[in-house]
Amino acid sequence: MCGVFGIHGPDREVARLSYFGLFALQHRGQESAGIAVSDGGRLTVLRDMGLVTQVFSEQKLRGLRGQVAIAHTRYSTTGSTHWANAQPIVQHGRARTVALGHNGNLTNTSALRAELVEDGTRLHSTSDTEVIAALIARDERPLEEAVASTMARIEGAFSAVLLSEDKLVGFRDPDGIRPLVLGRLDGDWVLASESCAFDLLGAEVERELRPGELVVVDEQGCRSIQAVEPKSSGALCIFEFIYFARPDSKLRGVELHGARTRMGERLAQEAPADADLVMAVPDSGTPAAIGFARASGIPFAEGLIKNRYVGRTFIQPDQSLREHGIKTKFNPLADVAGQRVVVVDDSIVRGSTTRQIVAMLFEAGALEVHVRISSPPIVSPCFYGIDMADEDELVASTRSVDEVRGLIGATSLAYLSLEGLQEATRRPEGTFCRACLTRSYPTRIPEDLKLAKLRFEGQTEGAGSERTRANPTKTNALATSGTTPKAP
Repeated sequence: MCGVFGIHGPDREVARLSYFGLFALQHRGQESAGIAVSDGGRLTVLRDMGLVTQVFSEQKLRGLRGQVAIAHTRYSTTGSTHWANAQPIVQHGRARTVALGHNGNLTNTSALRAELVEDGTRLHSTSDTEVIAALIARDERPLEEAVASTMARIEGAFSAVLLSEDKLVGFRDPDGIRPLVLGRLDGDWVLASESCAFDLLGAEVERELRPGELVVVDEQGCRSIQAVEPKSSGALCIFEFIYFARPDSKLRGVELHGARTRMGERLAQEAPADADLVMAVPDSGTPAAIGFARASGIPFAEGLIKNRYVGRTFIQPDQSLREHGIKTKFNPLADVAGQRVVVVDDSIVRGSTTRQIVAMLFEAGALEVHVRISSPPIVSPCFYGIDMADEDELVASTRSVDEVRGLIGATSLAYLSLEGLQEATRRPEGTFCRACLTRSYPTRIPEDLKLAKLRFEGQTEGAGSERTRANPTKTNALATSGTTPKAP
């Protein structure tokens, strides 16, 4: 669910603005962060493992000089949690050098990788992002045509920002699965995964990119190209509304905090509970819990204290880290002792978080723990950028609601209906991808339905990988002169 950001600002400190843009998008990925700047066509890239504040310092930002920048914060769904997969990815090709940051997940990566390798392209990472960059870098047509041609070939979900030839490029897949917003900072153009990044900078939202749209920003301004015909009226990921996007962002013109509050209100109507207090699993469950309390008349109270120095446990790169994060992230208050508690959360994916929270509340003295979820059961894998591509991981995929209740140890369990969720978004059903809830996918999916996250490990150029492991501090800043280098 990575976060991407881009800015064309000839008279601005574009690296510093990108830093703040990334800071606003930190919730979308916590594994690595990076910024690429272009100064008259010369690319400089700094990327490393860790949070935005860990990767960048004042001294490092001062070294990133240019007129155009893109930035990225990573949540991995293809490729391991390793420096080589940090973004923006830099690719040198026959035609040009590009830096690319990508949010989404391709479903035809295997075939495209095989084609690139056969053509002599050297791949140093195991992410699908490098595949996109390599296709564009080797295409000898003008940049806009190269990007449009690549968009027509790649399948799945992609919202991306690109730097090449001193131009800022943004593009979105023809289903519009992942968000990408265009904005203005006075007279300069900015791109971001979410509108909350603009709020921090004082920029104004212009509009969301259309499915299949390509925008190019250069000295002449911003121009739009419908590079690929939209496949539908849009298939924005419904999980953006449920969990991923920040509540202060707007998607499809809808503020997410309001939508999530309406989910909670509808949930209280559909699945009432006889209880003494309503509490949230903070922070993502808070708006729905407020809505549930408002509609039910049961007082809202804090029952869990969250350590906000611990990241989002759902987007940790593996299950053992997720479970460790849960144990250090929440602590129940003594106020739950002797109380019948309604616990509202946004979703249950693997069940690990919910099971431990229910156990903690009972250990703290709660008499009953009624779990209410402001989304329907997640029953099917996502192939578009959420790290749940294995149905065996999904606790509700083969279990009834009561079986899930027993597994998490709750007194009762209820989910919001699909109809209730859709009504809360105030947008038509046909404008969303709801595959994780319905098993109906908007694009072609590989036959085996098993897109292993680490399937390309061991298939990269060995020398390059060894170099980054041996001395990452000397390879995290890459400078490239010119825009048409020799083929490597």
